[in-house]
Amino acid sequence: MVQKPRLLPEETPVALTYNRATFAVMMASPRDLRDFAIGFSKSEGIIDDISEIEDLEILPASTGIECRISLNTERGAVLDARRRRIAGPVGCGLCGMDSLEQAALPARRIGSQLRIAASLIAEALLGMEAQQVLNRETHAVHAAAFVNAATGDLLLREDIGRHNALDKLIGAAMSKGESAGKGALLLTSRISIELIQKAAMFGAPVLAAISVPTARAVREAQAACITLIGVARRDGFEIFSYPERILLDR
Repeated sequence: MVQKPRLLPEETPVALTYNRATFAVMMASPRDLRDFAIGFSKSEGIIDDISEIEDLEILPASTGIECRISLNTERGAVLDARRRRIAGPVGCGLCGMDSLEQAALPARRIGSQLRIAASLIAEALLGMEAQQVLNRETHAVHAAAFVNAATGDLLLREDIGRHNALDKLIGAAMSKGESAGKGALLLTSRISIELIQKAAMFGAPVLAAISVPTARAVREAQAACITLIGVARRDGFEIFSYPERILLDR
């Protein structure tokens, strides 16, 4: 028997409060929480633009961390009209929905005319590994990335929860002024419907992941006009919807 130390990923309760009222408590990796708060706000439809957040504080507490978000008057009023409470364990994607109808809301349709090379997506997926510092240490977290189709620049965030990782990435992209319609989202996790919904709320025209999507995720991608790529490996990938956005190498 060989004894050796192992680094383990941390998870902590993170409360997202808006105008001092709790909206959600999520279990998340305690890093990049400003990005998480912004991205969650966007993917939940609480904000449309980062300018609608007037103030954002990350406040450690004895039992977790609070992301205290102050919305402008207009967005605060919209949130008050639709407020619901959710409690999200890791791996939960439609937590807090109080009816089947909420889970089947029409997808936001993406109108981007983006064309992106298959080779760039493959290179970006390979390039993600170098930025996955937390996963390299623990081998236990997910990553989400955004690759700019024009520059090839790669932005990446990690979290123990795949939904959290995507929210953190969306928040980071918004903070840096990245336009969702000018690149592709890349995921190290499986693709289920809620990840398609988050991508649609962000406005991303292309979503690629290393795993197989669910049938419902494919239908959601088709409804949202998202190019969905799965089984993305070193030797290629499969396109499940809107293949015309992908420029194949000759």
